[in-house]
Amino acid sequence: MTEAVTSPGPTSSGPTSPGPTSPGRADRSLPAFAEELVGTLSVHSQYVLHGSIRDIHLVRHDKDPDEGGPERTYDAHHTLTEVLWNALWQEGYEALIRFDIADGFTVVAGPAAKEVRELLHGRDATRPGRARRADAPVHLADAERTLGDIVSGWKQQGRQQKTPDSRTRPDTAQRQQPYRVVLLIDYAARIPTDVTRLSDAERDFFLNCLKLAEDARPISSPGSGRRLFNPVIWLADGERDLPTWLVAGSERVRTIGIPLPDLGSRRRMAELLAEEHTAASAPEDSGDGGPVRFDKQRRPDEHDLDTFARATAGLTLRAMRESARMALDRGMSFAEMRDAVRVYQLGVKDNPWQADYIRAQIKKGEADLRARVKGQEKAVGKTLDILKRAALGLSGAQASHPGSRPRGVLFFAGPTGTGKTELAKSVAKLLFGTEDACLRFDMSEFSAPHSVDRLLGAPPGYVGYEAGGELTTAVRNDPFRVVLFDEIDKADKGVLDKFLQVLEDGRLTDGQGVTTYFSECVLIFTSNLGVRKRTGEGGREGRVAEPGMPYHQLEEIILANVKEHFVEGIGRPELMNRFGGNVVVFDYIDAKVAAEIFDSQVGNIQRVLREDQGVHLRLSDEAHQALSSYCTADVDNGGRGIGMLLETHLINPLARALFDQEQLAGTAVTVTGVRPATDGTVALDLRVVRTGAAGPGPGR
Repeated sequence: MTEAVTSPGPTSSGPTSPGPTSPGRADRSLPAFAEELVGTLSVHSQYVLHGSIRDIHLVRHDKDPDEGGPERTYDAHHTLTEVLWNALWQEGYEALIRFDIADGFTVVAGPAAKEVRELLHGRDATRPGRARRADAPVHLADAERTLGDIVSGWKQQGRQQKTPDSRTRPDTAQRQQPYRVVLLIDYAARIPTDVTRLSDAERDFFLNCLKLAEDARPISSPGSGRRLFNPVIWLADGERDLPTWLVAGSERVRTIGIPLPDLGSRRRMAELLAEEHTAASAPEDSGDGGPVRFDKQRRPDEHDLDTFARATAGLTLRAMRESARMALDRGMSFAEMRDAVRVYQLGVKDNPWQADYIRAQIKKGEADLRARVKGQEKAVGKTLDILKRAALGLSGAQASHPGSRPRGVLFFAGPTGTGKTELAKSVAKLLFGTEDACLRFDMSEFSAPHSVDRLLGAPPGYVGYEAGGELTTAVRNDPFRVVLFDEIDKADKGVLDKFLQVLEDGRLTDGQGVTTYFSECVLIFTSNLGVRKRTGEGGREGRVAEPGMPYHQLEEIILANVKEHFVEGIGRPELMNRFGGNVVVFDYIDAKVAAEIFDSQVGNIQRVLREDQGVHLRLSDEAHQALSSYCTADVDNGGRGIGMLLETHLINPLARALFDQEQLAGTAVTVTGVRPATDGTVALDLRVVRTGAAGPGPGR
């Protein structure tokens, strides 16, 4: 489809641009990329615009002298093509041409649009739009020749112009000056099939474009006298979408990035959309007052504007406009625009965090959380404080611009086997009703360079590009979840750098250019950092946080060592600053807690045998006491160490005894004794009885 390009002024109409002068309509403030392009046309013949090329952009205009009101300027939003053309025609350019691999060459606008269209396609191409048959492919070799004509302005040097069928065109033979035109190459990334593996035709096309940049000559402007190139402007999502040797191979080729809008631009856009929203949601004149479309008809205030602008951090102005349109469609007031942005980003309006459900879950589940994670009262207490803060939306509230940061961030540090991973799973169940809401990543699997591609997706042209990232895909599918990064200290530095963006902005863009938002997630990082440290002259690693230390002393040591690791060890002080006061230190488990964990794990073994195999397991008091002594003698490895010893001393002997049984259902197994074995483990005295469907009788 051909896009009509009009003047930025509100009185313009039709596809033809205005003349080079427009009293009272001069642009007061063009976007920076347009100013840069127009200001360098005398030295650069080609440009690569990359970034937010599909966004709309704000331009500040002067009002007509006869227009009323105290304000003498106003803002209006325009497409990239409109912004560029309405800056370039004032420099004397006569036509804007667009080229893409699907439609070929199309004349979009300009006072010489008719003549340029005939030069491109012949006399039969007098109408705007596609001049090429839909079934006629675009050949890059043909495009190269046309590019040369466009850059030279069809400079004839006394020769008569020819149509594509080689007939002389008498009515253009008197044109002596070259045409001053602009070429936009749209969807430039779609010209090569794979930018890293160009075909012969693609390589020749881009090489000739590079040569054309060097061979081009500026053309004098009759109006201003400036000698300016007929520019070729490539539009690409990123610089790497085009061959590197084209982008960086000539001083004549300039790259200009178009960034996402800053807070100031989003605030101006919010004001503009507020006016449109107020006008569109006004009561219809039905003669009797008419019903009001919306419940809330108050005019948007400064708080509404600021909230809308801050809620759209990381979004384009176009996304803001679409969010506002969707709000109108759904009958939402401007004060509810933050919810409209949520629908636009996540596809859901309902926010579980703002409902009473999560607050009720935290109140109800607090005791269960403390019972499930044993011996960590202070760690669980601090975790609950952070979750309550998240439920009230107060995470990062002290910042002037909290943006769209994650709902909550926790860093669990402390000795191994003390319940860090268990607490993370418990948090997921507490908040979202199931442990399945906990998305776990073992960061030891992301210790190699380029392993970040697994999380975010591989770049274009690399293996795994189509699959996307494991992290970004999962969060897009379900944004309300706990994301657990286990043993974060083992991750590659490239992975850690990505966490900076997540913690600060609450979003990541994957290898396919799709943005994922983490604003509704709770992020939990775990690590054993701080317990051990290299000390002494030999630099040997030793334990600096000992069992039995007072908690406040152990906490102080671990916090200091964690900070030292990020600041001095890996040179990422900014990452430590993002964690801030969210570091939760876990204590060593004591003998009492170890016994409780032992009983809990024995109970789990009994439950699994009963539910899966129909086997009833009991331990005599003597066996229970002896086995507990073996498994809890050394608690340095915490609950995980107790589990490993139970596996060796109880589960393995049970498996040997039950494996050869012809029928397990209805079997009762009693551990009557525990004694040392010759291999350093223990041997069990077992009594196996077939009881049918009956239970095993009294006992543990």
